[in-house]
Amino acid sequence: MAGAPKAKGGARLVAAGILLSRIFGLVRQKVTAYYLGDGDAADILASAFRIPNMLQNLFGEGVLSASFIPVYAKLLAEGREEEAGRVAGAVASLLALTTTVIVLLGVLAAPVLVASIAPGFGGAKREMAVLLVRVIFPGIGLLVMSAWCLGVLNSHRHFFLSYVSPVLWNVAMIVAFLVAGPRQSAEALIVTVAWASVAGSFLQFAVQVPTVWRLDRTLRLNSTLSASTRTVVKNFGPVFVGRGVVQLSAFVDTAIASLIGAGALATLSYAQVISMLPVSLFGMSVSAAELPAMSGEQGTDDERAAALRTRLDRGLERIAYFVVPSAAAFLLIGGVLAAGLYQGGAFTRESAQWVWGALAGSAIGLLAGTMGRLYASASYALLDTVRPLQYAVVRVVLTGVLGWSSALYLPDALGVDARWGVAALTATAGIAAWVEFVLLRRSITRRLGRTGVPWRRMIAFWASAIVAGLASAGAVELVRERSAVVVAIVAVIAFGLVYLGLTRVLEVDDARRT
Repeated sequence: MAGAPKAKGGARLVAAGILLSRIFGLVRQKVTAYYLGDGDAADILASAFRIPNMLQNLFGEGVLSASFIPVYAKLLAEGREEEAGRVAGAVASLLALTTTVIVLLGVLAAPVLVASIAPGFGGAKREMAVLLVRVIFPGIGLLVMSAWCLGVLNSHRHFFLSYVSPVLWNVAMIVAFLVAGPRQSAEALIVTVAWASVAGSFLQFAVQVPTVWRLDRTLRLNSTLSASTRTVVKNFGPVFVGRGVVQLSAFVDTAIASLIGAGALATLSYAQVISMLPVSLFGMSVSAAELPAMSGEQGTDDERAAALRTRLDRGLERIAYFVVPSAAAFLLIGGVLAAGLYQGGAFTRESAQWVWGALAGSAIGLLAGTMGRLYASASYALLDTVRPLQYAVVRVVLTGVLGWSSALYLPDALGVDARWGVAALTATAGIAAWVEFVLLRRSITRRLGRTGVPWRRMIAFWASAIVAGLASAGAVELVRERSAVVVAIVAVIAFGLVYLGLTRVLEVDDARRT
């Protein structure tokens, strides 16, 4: 258990890197909202970025985290640096070859991809989306290799650089918006931003390479399939399919949103940038830091199981402490947050209310989605890649069936605006996330024993978050006539102070650490 402190500090470094990256991501969305609002150009840009986002998440967080890191980190923990370097080099060679093929196919198949991502697009809107996909695709190969760097750096417990590097990707697009936005039409501007994303992809990869070579001086590109490399490749298949299934869920959401009507896809995109912040900061940070630590645990089966249970319980409580108030904030003050972040230019107060609806829906599955990531990491550390795949399939099927029926037909049945379908879509996705979470937890319980957050602690979190939300809503009323940014700042400060104060009174460990 000497690795525990490192993992704990690692979670903070991951969170710090992700926080900076997400802040710049929010700035990017802010300038997107300012220049494009929630019109057709915003819909097109949001749909075009679905593909690189999917592939980056698939190769980065999914395949490499689950198949490469457990093997590579275990070799490092056992002192087998030469073998670890050979494995890393072989994986890099395989990824470079694979991504080259993917980029070529993506450019050629752009019309088919757009038809599958956004079936509701037609005419000029569809043609513009095809153009953007073709422009963006070359950057995908660079993002995938950036994800390989992440795997190497995380295994060496160097967490910050790999998670802060997307700042450069965001900065490239922010600069493009600010420079070209005042002079170009919306259609020309999104093409400029697409090219800027490719430049940002290169910068994100290039900034990590020197540290990777410094940490692993035995690393050489090679095509040797050693026993360890074969283990990575063997795990690659089910993990690739499993994470692909999860990413397919994002495609399903995009396709359904494109059928709801104009602006629905942009609304979903704006909401997801906010809702993914706690998932990334707290779910991903803890899971990313714990995966190499859990993979490197040594000892007998009973000792290893006890160590993994301890890590899981500590990680789950840390996630719940931060994600429960996030969900409460989305429900109670989501409109204030959306207005403070996006309102201005082409993005109106009414646009913020639609984003609030989507945030409220996403709050349903927020806790399940973040805690489920840690359970999935525990499965990967145990080299079990099949069960997470099976449960991911269940989640996607439920997301598709429930999302389609609720988003496209429920608003009409209730006699409300069709754009409420976006809120129904995020809500049903949350229900599916809970089903996947229960299945993952049950599987881990059978392997390691009972894990989880004590129910008294969970009640304390929820009670404190609800009180904080009500106090924040009251503070908003006092400054209602101020600008949207000021109102949002007051709301967040009031919420945070009340929640932190109440949990300190209740003697929550994470409150003292915060």
